[in-house]
Amino acid sequence: QVQLVESGGGLVQAGGSLRLSCAASGRTFSSYHMGWFRQAPGKEREFVAAISWSGGNSYYLASVKGRFTISGDNAKNTVYLQMNSLKPEDTAVYYCAANTKPLFSSDPKRFDSWGQGTQVTVSS
Repeated sequence: QVQLVESGGGLVQAGGSLRLSCAASGRTFSSYHMGWFRQAPGKEREFVAAISWSGGNSYYLASVKGRFTISGDNAKNTVYLQMNSLKPEDTAVYYCAANTKPLFSSDPKRFDSWGQGTQVTVSS
């Protein structure tokens, strides 16, 4: 099992930036992919971005590509989500997740471990 702790959420004006961090502990060597998801009130949890620990491949939701960047620091077992040019529609609780399956999928059901979430609020 992998334990995940997110940090870095907050309130920001539209056009601003935030950086989320996700610190992983436990069986981190068993994780193939680390991802970020978000869930707005009344909506389903949706995939935002993911990165593979080994090859550095990254994946993005179309609406955040070019604005968000996911990166990882293997030595620190930490994954980051740099969010620039934030929009009010980015407002949600953001969750970090770990996937122990080698083939990537953006389906949240394929991710085995989850953090507690961090709130991101973008004001207009």
